[in-house]
Amino acid sequence: MKEALTVLVAARDEEQRIGSTVEKLRRSFPEARIVVADDGSRDRTALAAEEAGARVIRLERRGKGQALTLAERLLPPGPLLLCDADLAGDLRPLARTPSDLAIAVFARREGGGFGIAKRAARALIRLRCGFEAREPLSGQRMLSRPAREAVFPVAAGFGVETRMTIDAVRAGLDVHEVEIDLSHRATGRDLGGFAHRGRQLADLLLACGPQATSFRGLRLPLVGAVVALVEPPVAPVAALGLADDLWSGPERGFRAHLRAGATTGTLKLVGIPLYALLRTRSVSGAALVGLCANTLNQLDTKPGRALKAFGVGALLTGGVPRRAVAVAVLLAPYDLREMVMLGDAGSNALGAVLGFSSVRRITGARRLCAIAALAALTLVGEGRSLGSLIESTPFLRELDAFGRAS
Repeated sequence: MKEALTVLVAARDEEQRIGSTVEKLRRSFPEARIVVADDGSRDRTALAAEEAGARVIRLERRGKGQALTLAERLLPPGPLLLCDADLAGDLRPLARTPSDLAIAVFARREGGGFGIAKRAARALIRLRCGFEAREPLSGQRMLSRPAREAVFPVAAGFGVETRMTIDAVRAGLDVHEVEIDLSHRATGRDLGGFAHRGRQLADLLLACGPQATSFRGLRLPLVGAVVALVEPPVAPVAALGLADDLWSGPERGFRAHLRAGATTGTLKLVGIPLYALLRTRSVSGAALVGLCANTLNQLDTKPGRALKAFGVGALLTGGVPRRAVAVAVLLAPYDLREMVMLGDAGSNALGAVLGFSSVRRITGARRLCAIAALAALTLVGEGRSLGSLIESTPFLRELDAFGRAS
């Protein structure tokens, strides 16, 4: 029995166009489910889509890729047609293409800038998977069930299309571009258009770098390694954390890693204190740095949590390098809004920044007390996650949730 088609449209502030788009899709695909993922619109987009006959999934404003990911998981299995909210034209030729991933190529160019984002997307796709894409940024895509399973959750923001092509090709799926007579609202060579393409370029660059899946199931770029760029002394710690981000297994906690033997987590458990010992020439200093790095890493389980802990630690410790504090402040709004993730690279590196600052300022009995307190937190985290402890304590729960997307 042939599976029913679902058409998924990501929309934000498209009150003037979404109704027409939905009506055309319903005429073209009368048997399909038409679903609109409303990415936090501030106008009547959701109501206009419902009035035109679409099912609407209302979401917090997070970005195109996140909206598609959150909506897709609520849909039944089967083939999926992705469509932009401002599209005009007939997508039936795309839906009839037998490829796993069929991508619409616009027969006529409309508007646009100087092609920098598009050329960058083509180059990144070629570099990551060898595919020569004519239209790397097209949002009109037909996915078979295997393709849907291979590419979701999709990359965040406007990087969704570029990374989707890469993931499909690398999964061994058949990817084909189809030229169709379509049109859409094109951005011009004005301030708004250049700002949009600037965001698009930044998103696709992040989408082609290291990625991880958040607690909510969103696929986000890992940006924590930037800490090493502004604070080179912790670069080896960030590198160990990045290795764990990219190649870690299911193990969590000291005991699990030790039982598993040679894992990236074990490499961190050994490597970070050894590096700290080399720099501080002190066993207690190495213990303090290692425990600080591990504690912040244990806290990095929800958006903004590790950065808030770093801020509190910086206030208590004093003397934390300003560049590291500046990076944490700049990353905080993006982390809280679930647009990026620190990952082990960032949380371990920021923890090491606190550790090295503490070694310089805390000596004798005070250092031993700090080590004992952090060791106790580590033991608590082994038996019961620090996150669950925070969420069961009213004051900490409120502080932890402050500023985070619901």
